[in-house]
Amino acid sequence: MSKNLRAVPNQEAYDPVNQPAMLLLCRAVRRIDALQERLAMNDSMLSALRAAGPSAELTNDDRLYDPLIGSWNVRAVDYLDDGSRRVNTGEWHFAYVLEGRAVQDVWISPPRSDRHADMPKECNRYGTTLRFFHPARKRWELTWTNPVSGARNVLVARRDGNDIVQEGRADEGDWMRWVFTEISKNSARWYGETSIDGGKTWKLGAEFSLTRQGNGPEV
Repeated sequence: MSKNLRAVPNQEAYDPVNQPAMLLLCRAVRRIDALQERLAMNDSMLSALRAAGPSAELTNDDRLYDPLIGSWNVRAVDYLDDGSRRVNTGEWHFAYVLEGRAVQDVWISPPRSDRHADMPKECNRYGTTLRFFHPARKRWELTWTNPVSGARNVLVARRDGNDIVQEGRADEGDWMRWVFTEISKNSARWYGETSIDGGKTWKLGAEFSLTRQGNGPEV
């Protein structure tokens, strides 16, 4: 009659020949269980964050960022202080969050497929912008944070024709202007510039060409 290995109380199933393999299998199962538990926690957090669409509290005129919702491939050009420029690619993802009262993006350049541990910090972005519509001020306010470089910028957005103009101050006090322009269903252009003379003249710092991934969601 065969021995019942599971009859041994509070011990690993014992088999003199296969014990090392069985111990490895048990450890692997525990790791998988722990990973699944962490993934479930992440799914719960992302489910609580993301919204199916804009809040009913937002009027059509207030829905400034609707044309950008979805995922984009990006060609990024940074204009450096020495007069040279650096060209890279990236990925940019936009979604409604927080019951549809806010729009959050994740901006990654170089894209995840090209990232590695030894990348330089310059022109390296893996950050997020949280934009929310202020109900009393009737305007969009936003904060961009890039943990890679430590950058943090606060801006206010407004509509200018078909463009989205976002304005604020850099840490040094210089004026900043970030603009989404040439917006269509499948493409757009972003550019960022600064002014050290109160807006009389502007210096271009970067521009991004966006191409939509897929057809984009219906908003």
